[in-house]
Order: sequence, then structure tokens, then C-alpha cells
Amino acid sequence: MEDRQATRTDGIVRNFFFRMFNKEFLIFLSFLLLSGAFWLVMTLNESYEREIKIPLHLENIPRRVVVTSNIDDTLRITVRDRGYILFTYLYGNNLKPVRVNFNTYNKGNGRGLIQSSDIQKMLYQQLFKSTRITAVKPDKFEFQYNYGESKQLAVRLNGKITPGRSYYLANVKFTPEVVTVYASREKLDSLKEIYTELIHLSNVTDTVVKEVNLVRQAGMKCIPAKVKMSVFPDVLTEESVEVPITAVNMPEGKVLRTFPSRVKVLFTTGAGQFRSIRPELFKVEADYWEIQSRPSDKCALHLRSVPYGVRNARLEPTQVDYLIEAQ
Repeated sequence: MEDRQATRTDGIVRNFFFRMFNKEFLIFLSFLLLSGAFWLVMTLNESYEREIKIPLHLENIPRRVVVTSNIDDTLRITVRDRGYILFTYLYGNNLKPVRVNFNTYNKGNGRGLIQSSDIQKMLYQQLFKSTRITAVKPDKFEFQYNYGESKQLAVRLNGKITPGRSYYLANVKFTPEVVTVYASREKLDSLKEIYTELIHLSNVTDTVVKEVNLVRQAGMKCIPAKVKMSVFPDVLTEESVEVPITAVNMPEGKVLRTFPSRVKVLFTTGAGQFRSIRPELFKVEADYWEIQSRPSDKCALHLRSVPYGVRNARLEPTQVDYLIEAQ
């Protein structure tokens, strides 16, 4: 009986303190929320400066006109106003793109210019009256255009790609390999090929495929502006082939015989490339004029040409016995 009474007393005490704790916690939480709301209202009522990005569109471009300059398509404006208004600019959807009429700002001769003051007038039309613009970047927009003059140019790598140890660069391929470039006739005449933006890759041991930008120049537009670059490294391997010796500069009625008639060419190449390398793609020569000018028991051999993909090619041996016979 006494144990039951003690248990009931403990429960009453626990419930009392639990209710008191909850009450104090709710009061504390209420004051915390009120103070936070008051701080937020005071903060948003202060004046601040923030940078806002707004899209810019060049519109009503005539059908035959091609805009060749890489005009920025985003305005970065710095505005000053109360915090709650800046909040609506930053997180609301009330700011619309600035639309610029091509014909209004066309200066002729393939050039157009939009001054910062005109941009600000367009912006103020959709800003609150209390908002002030303190900066606009860029401060002016200049665009260039032509009437469809273009040229097909091959894409070339601008930069350096270094394969890993015991590898070599088998191929670098661009897709597409040729792009259409729009520019003035004078600029097109000066262009022979189009380069990528600066690229540096090192220790490449596996195929790399990435999208790369083409170099941007004032008054020039590339279609497409990006290409897919595929980099193919290959494992280096040392190989050899036997190649016949060819006599050159032989006078009529004489024949040069070498012993042996074929020599070994040692070289390194990619494991995949070796399948396409054949002995007839090498050229080893013995020169009659050199033999006559420097008489010796042996004639020197020269490796005159090697196929694509061959590295560090060398002869073994570099000299052979010979005999000159009359026909």
C-alpha cells in the first residue's frame, strides 16, 4: 500500500515539472520567434547594394543578317534599395529580360552599339521607383554582323596533351572536324584554320572525350561554337622489321650488292598502330656517290623514311659489306 502511494506521488511530481518545463520552453520559443521576426523586419528595412543578373536579348534581327560578335547575353547591374525590395529582385520572378531592337541600334557598316544609358532606361521601366542603379556591367554593348559571308575551316588543337609514361598520343580527333565561321570578308581571307581554346592535359593513359570551346575573336562567330574532342593514347612497344637495302645514284652499267641485302629496323610504336606498319613503308638507302667519295670496306646505310606512328627508328647494323659489279 505504501509503495503504491509513493509511486503515485512520484508521478504527480514528474507531471508537474514536465508541465512547468514545457510552459517555460514555449514562452522562451515565443520570445525567440518574436525577436527573430523583429530583427528580420529591421534588417530588411535597411538599404543595401546587390548585384543582379538580367538576361539581354537582341531581337528583330533581319533574316539575312548574321550577328558575328559574341555579345554578352547577361547584364550584371548593381542596385541600391531596401532589403525587402532587393529580396524580391533576387528571389522573385518579376524581372524580365531586357529586349533590344536590332534596327534601333544598328549603326551601319556591320556594327551596332547600345549605350549604358539606354540600358538603364529600359531597366528602370521594371524596377521599383525607390531603386537606384549604381553600376551596369558591361558599360556598353557593341555588336558586329554581316550578310552571311562564311568559310569552312578545319579545327586544330591549341595547347599541349602529354601522354603518361610508356604511352604515346595515337590520335586527337574533333567532331565535327570542320566548322562554319562567319566574319568580315577581310577576316575570313586571313583565316586558314580555327583553334580551340587553350587546352592542357597531362599524364593521359586512357581515352579522354570532352566538349571544348573554339577560340573567341571579336567579329567572328563559329557554328558550332563547341566541338567534341577525343584523345586516344596508346601503349608504346618496341618492334622490328626487316627492310631491303636500295642503292641510289648508281651510274649506268653498275650494280651495288650488299651483304646482307636486308637490314633490321628497330623502332617503338603504339601496340594498336603496329598492325598497320609494313616493311615496304620504310626506306633504307646506300648512296653510290658517298661510297666513291669515302672509300671503305663497308658502306653506310641511311634510313630515309618511316611510316606514320613510328618513333626512335634505328638501323641494325648501320654499315654492311658491299660489292660493285658491272652489268
